[in-house]
Amino acid sequence: MTDHRCLHFVLPLLVACFSTLAGPAAAADIRAAHTTDRIAVDGRLDDSAWQQAGHIADLQQQDPNPGQPTPYRTEILVLADPGGLTFGFICHDPDPTAIAVHTMTRDGRLRGDDSLALVLDPFGDQRRGYYFAINAAGARVDGLVTGPEDISLDWDGIWYAATSRTDDGWTAEIRIPAQTLRFPSGSDRWGLNFERVVARDRITLRWADSSRNAQLSDLRRAGGVTGVAMLKQGLGLSISPYGIVHVDKDEDDTDHVVTGDIGGDATWNLTSELSAVVTVNTDFAETEVDTSQVNLTRFPLFFPEKRAFFLEGSDQFEFGSGLGRDLVPFFSRRIGLYNGEQIPLEVGAKVLGRSGRWGIGLLGARTGAGEESAPANLYVGRITYDVDPHLTVGMIATDGDPDGISANTLGGLDAAWQTSTLGGDKNFSVGAWVAGSRGDVPDGRRDGWGLKIDYPNDLWDAALIYREFGDGLDPALGFLPRPGTKWLTGGISYQPRPDGGLFDWVRQFFFELYPQVVKDLDGRTQSWRVFTAPFNARTESGEHIEVNYAPQYEFLDEPFEISEGVVIPGGGYTFNRYRVELESAEHRQFSVASTVWFGEFFTGTLTQWEVGAGYASPGGHLQLDVAAENDFVDLPEGSFINRVYQIRAAYAFSPDLIIATDTQYDSESRDVGINARLRWTIEPGNDLYLVWTQALARPWAHPDWGLVHTTEDHLALKLRWTLRY
Repeated sequence: MTDHRCLHFVLPLLVACFSTLAGPAAAADIRAAHTTDRIAVDGRLDDSAWQQAGHIADLQQQDPNPGQPTPYRTEILVLADPGGLTFGFICHDPDPTAIAVHTMTRDGRLRGDDSLALVLDPFGDQRRGYYFAINAAGARVDGLVTGPEDISLDWDGIWYAATSRTDDGWTAEIRIPAQTLRFPSGSDRWGLNFERVVARDRITLRWADSSRNAQLSDLRRAGGVTGVAMLKQGLGLSISPYGIVHVDKDEDDTDHVVTGDIGGDATWNLTSELSAVVTVNTDFAETEVDTSQVNLTRFPLFFPEKRAFFLEGSDQFEFGSGLGRDLVPFFSRRIGLYNGEQIPLEVGAKVLGRSGRWGIGLLGARTGAGEESAPANLYVGRITYDVDPHLTVGMIATDGDPDGISANTLGGLDAAWQTSTLGGDKNFSVGAWVAGSRGDVPDGRRDGWGLKIDYPNDLWDAALIYREFGDGLDPALGFLPRPGTKWLTGGISYQPRPDGGLFDWVRQFFFELYPQVVKDLDGRTQSWRVFTAPFNARTESGEHIEVNYAPQYEFLDEPFEISEGVVIPGGGYTFNRYRVELESAEHRQFSVASTVWFGEFFTGTLTQWEVGAGYASPGGHLQLDVAAENDFVDLPEGSFINRVYQIRAAYAFSPDLIIATDTQYDSESRDVGINARLRWTIEPGNDLYLVWTQALARPWAHPDWGLVHTTEDHLALKLRWTLRY
């Protein structure tokens, strides 16, 4: 589809959609009762202040049968004091022995667990907010609401939670300090919504808006909490110093080297909505290791950011609609990492938050020199403006190159229009973006642009995305795996819910058709793929069964060395791929999953088998997960097998004291990596970490089977404390 034809299709559709908008549904409100008592957050709700708290008598069923009664009555209590908000929950359950819990870890996976969640919208803009969740064992998960379908779990706030089992269910308390949040001073109403999940019956209960099209993250559908004008952020100063001791054993030496260091962060609330953060001599010893990935493509892999300093406020820098990982204008892993080498982050500073309708994200960092890079000053800025309740416009700019030598600047503009009331309760959005780069960049077109139309709803889920990336578009602080391409991606999913009959064992079907074509800038097809799901079902008991067919085309401009010594000749290749996927229900104590892709692959065949198994002890103290991927490639040019194995284990003495290990092996490097971490949260914001990392090089290929060749042996003890004023 050409640029003009795309616009001719889009504009009439937008006019038709806008003309069918309905007004928003009335939202519920709860008033937080004021108290001066200090609440002991122990999950038992036995403090006298709860007798006067604001009260919600019950939640209503949202899924699978909106508005229908359930035996899972849920009472919610709300208190406010100048220091923060406290929520109490009473979760009735006719069979408390069946309450499902799998984890106690911070930011652990709660899918499959009986859990509670709430979202807060302090700004009242119905766009961005905070997410807090706990399961019945008290495991805490938090994040930032970045859109009506998106919650980023990268953010870690300081808050308190505890749970307690009762004869008829479980109770919980959540305390959110005012200093943890950014909010407009004096506002007496914030957006608020609650959700409870009963895992074994796969029932979701919601406070405001029980439509199946409603996501908890859609703040346009939230209710509200009043009585919050009294909340105070204090001086708005937070200081987080750290001290660390490293013990290293050199690969060729038997001696251990002990070193120490100090550093830290400081946060200052410039206003009640806007904060400045400075980090000095930052250390990332406690950061989880990357998960090994197999790459059978000619394009670079994407590894997500895991470092705390860059995760905090990362939602402020999100840009463009429909980009996914095909273009990330600001990819924070470019800072402090260069060609696989860790580069010291000497100092960094951020300004994050809002000012009225403006959203502001500014970041600057100074990195040291590496073996292949010079010291570098790196900057990024992101500004958004809410034109009205539906439309947001923004811009982004980055400056600097991680190599410390080259010049690079990127700039971009974007806009997004969205509603949740199309035809009454349907979600619909349109977004567009344009970007360009300058400096020491390749010759060619240095710009790109894109458009996305999205209709994400329960029965029908459809989208249309067009993107162009110039061959000279080069975001040095970003991620762009395929420059010089034009993408047209679309698709539709029909998701009916059987009502009895032959398929009464199915909760919901997902019949999917998602075609994609990628061309170069001269219009020559580089890739195409048609992903289909002729059968995809979630059963009433929670199992997942899926069968897929995906014909595919790839054009190789030049020979492609897919593995060492295995070279596929240049040219065009069409091949058919098939998949069968089986997954057990997530609420079960034992879980298994298996996915097999098979069929043609370039000049031969490829079978990819992924299998996983997990066990969680009653109460969630012990978690064991084993995963394996085996890729069997059989080509006339050569055959090979890629294997990746992973074993994860965690034992939680409590949600605040956890030991976890992650062991990985991949056949390409034949290396084994072991990462073990103890985290003791003395109290939220004050943490002690003990981290041991060891790398074993080619242990099964060593000439002496009695020896293990250790390439890395590192132990770190880190104490981080937070002081708030």
